[in-house]
Amino acid sequence: MSLKFNVFGTRIHIERQGGQWAAFYPGSDGKRRPADFVIPHDVEEGDLALYLGDLFHEDARPAYPEVVRVA
Repeated sequence: MSLKFNVFGTRIHIERQGGQWAAFYPGSDGKRRPADFVIPHDVEEGDLALYLGDLFHEDARPAYPEVVRVA
């Protein structure tokens, strides 16, 4: 299962793989590429949005002021 986030306007999908988090940037063609950041294995699922917000806070802008988990 992929957890989907809008991180200050950037779509990021996150999956749990063997006890580790794996993050991906989804493409419009259905493909995805690995993200260029690491999420520590001990970050809880409920804390992912907060972690992503802390990591990418410099990308916040008026049109995208927060990190939102999307369906």
